[in-house]
Amino acid sequence: MVIVGAGPTGLACGIECKKRGLNPILLEKGCVVNSLYNYPTNMGFFTTPELLEIGDIPMTSLNEKPVRGEALKYYRRVAEHYKLDIRQYQRVNRIEGEDGSFLAHTTDADGVDHQYAAKKVILATGYYDVPNLLHCAGEKLPKVLHYYKEPHPYYNQDVLVIGAKNSAVIAALELWWTGARVTMVHRGDAIHQNVKYWLKPNIENRIKAGDIPMHWRSTVKEVRPNSVVLATPEGDKEIRNDWVLAMTGYQPDTKFLEAHGIVFDAETKRPKTNPETLESDRKGMYLAGVIVAGMHTHEIFIENGRFHGKQIASAIAAVLK
Repeated sequence: MVIVGAGPTGLACGIECKKRGLNPILLEKGCVVNSLYNYPTNMGFFTTPELLEIGDIPMTSLNEKPVRGEALKYYRRVAEHYKLDIRQYQRVNRIEGEDGSFLAHTTDADGVDHQYAAKKVILATGYYDVPNLLHCAGEKLPKVLHYYKEPHPYYNQDVLVIGAKNSAVIAALELWWTGARVTMVHRGDAIHQNVKYWLKPNIENRIKAGDIPMHWRSTVKEVRPNSVVLATPEGDKEIRNDWVLAMTGYQPDTKFLEAHGIVFDAETKRPKTNPETLESDRKGMYLAGVIVAGMHTHEIFIENGRFHGKQIASAIAAVLK
């Protein structure tokens, strides 16, 4: 078995395969649960610990909802407990072959190429690696970032935060608390309704008080070395700027999936899979986690994607044994 991705869903797939006597190798371009590692340093989850559990191993937390550090520790412990064979920092370039005889080609952090033969392949690549772009002039300037870790580097800097969902709100508040001069811009006219209930009134009060200026129904027209130009209902506005944090969301790597024979439905943009086994149109290749939902990334999270491992491993074991 080759499993591409060692996030929570990939780990769950590896565990369920091992439980059924299969021999999985997990290939991960970054570190174990790389997406969670890239979350903001102080981020807390929306959900309770038991909904993040995999492999029948309890997760504990000091509070009602776990934080990033606790999740990282938990998934490390699970990987160690099940002795999962995880090849970290190996990027999968391509997967050749057919059902029963696949060959995965990877390159590690030292530039060395590797090959892995497998009878079946599970793709659990998530969606955190391809940010939604702004499609504006100057977007490739180094000051434009799509990932936010912590506020300290932005102290006493002019920072524009794009978006109005949880990631944008968390970044804006932390930056303001740390002494950055924060401005927000959002194409809508309100903070998103699904923002955490303890954050929503906080950011709305900061905006109302003028502590964090917000440009509603506006977009970024151009990013310049020392400023940004916003397209607003009142016309273009240029404001002083040192950093742009584009918290505009992410999407699955559809190019990688399409290159490996994954077919997407033209209407729903979902990859075609067998609903019982999650096998794709490319026989012997299965999809797990958020990529099953295609562009509808809000439908599958760790809480439900973790069950895909049992579904897929059961189907594979029934065929191979």
